Amino acid sequence: MKSYVFEVVVEEDQFEDGRTGFSAHCPSLEGAYTWGETRDQALERIQEAVELILDEMREEGEPIPPLSNY
Repeated sequence: MKSYVFEVVVEEDQFEDGRTGFSAHCPSLEGAYTWGETRDQALERIQEAVELILDEMREEGEPIPPLSNY
């Protein structure tokens, strides 16, 4: 299986009730956005979202976006 490296952005956020939370998104993949109650939870969820989006792209024969540059 091929490995990919994408930039992921995690930012502190706030729930409607005032509790602290974290949002996460992958700028290279449309629809790759999620949240979590902790930074670790947001990271786990964005990894799952990215994997699902990439699986769908491969199944539909869509090209995978260029990898992030570090």
